[in-house]
Order: sequence, then structure tokens, then C-alpha cells
Amino acid sequence: MTAPYRFERDLSALPDYAFGNRSLTWWGIIAFMLIEGAAFAMAGGAYFFLHAHQESWPPPPFQPPGLLPGTLFTIVILLSEIPNTILKRDAEAMRLGTVRLLLPVMAAIGAILVVIRAFEFGVLNVSWTDNPYGSVMWMLLLLHTTHIITDWIDTLVLLALMYTRHGEQPRRFVDTSENSLYWRFVWITWLPIYLLLYWVPRW
Repeated sequence: MTAPYRFERDLSALPDYAFGNRSLTWWGIIAFMLIEGAAFAMAGGAYFFLHAHQESWPPPPFQPPGLLPGTLFTIVILLSEIPNTILKRDAEAMRLGTVRLLLPVMAAIGAILVVIRAFEFGVLNVSWTDNPYGSVMWMLLLLHTTHIITDWIDTLVLLALMYTRHGEQPRRFVDTSENSLYWRFVWITWLPIYLLLYWVPRW
């Protein structure tokens, strides 16, 4: 009697990491961005709902927020995409030297943005307890701030790992690439929030 045919292949030589949509981390980041994107969309819907039920926006005697901190924040976060793009590209090429050079740059940019964001809260000219306008303005700014701080902490952790023996592991380069992808989500979602916070009250 002939033994049943068995197909076997040694897979031990295959890499245990991958970039892009071949990575489970990538799919996790995409799912997280979809969930958080929905949260931002609902926050924007709440903004327009409250706007529609006010005779004026902002309601008297409150004034629109000062433009300088928010505009400076927007310029810095847009410019941050230049080193972020280079970092993502070189992480996927597993160039450790460039990754070690640019992670501190991105960490410093994150710190600068957190400082500017603190000044943004100071120029809203309204407290979250004053009225619905104040509540939704603070909600939008706090919601985005949590994502800034989350990505900044992740960048600091990756920076520390890249200067240890873990930095030579391919998995850390995948993590760096996905962190750069998430940063794009952070600055893209800021643009409509910037319009809602600083320009809609002036129209």
C-alpha cells in the first residue's frame, strides 16, 4: 500500500517581519486610525450641531481664539512631515544610522508641539464649563492633544530602543515605519480641527 503523499517545506528561513500591508502591526494601525477617525468625525458633528443651535458663534461676550499659537502649531506639524517621510523610508530600508538620527528630531518636534499646544489652550478665550461653545472647543483640542502625546511617547520609546541591542532587530524598524504612518494621521486630522477652532468662529 502506498503511503499518503505529504507536502512539507522548511519555512525557518523566511523573515518573521514585514512592512506595509503584510504586517499585522500595519493592519492594527489602520484599524486604530479608522476608529479614531470616526471619533474625530463625531466630534466635528457635535461641533456643527451646537453651532446650529446658537444665534452667534462664539456667543457673546466671548471672542474667537487667538490665531498665533494655532497657526504656529499648524506650520510646525506640516513641516514635520519632511523628516517623518525620510524616517519612514529609511526605516523600511533598515538604515539604522539615519533612523537613529531622525528619531531625536521627531521627538524634539513632538516636544515643541506639546509646548505650543499648552499656549493654544490659553488663547481659546473660553473655559470648557462656560457654555456649549467652550465645551466643544476644549473637547476638540483635548482629543487631538491625546494623539500628539501618544505618538510622542511612542517615538521616545523607539528612540531609546534604537540605541540598545534591540535597535538592530528588524521588528524595531517595522515599529518605526508604523509610527511614522500614524504621525501622518495625527497631522492630517489636525487640519480640519484647526479650521473649526480658529476660522469658523471668524466667518
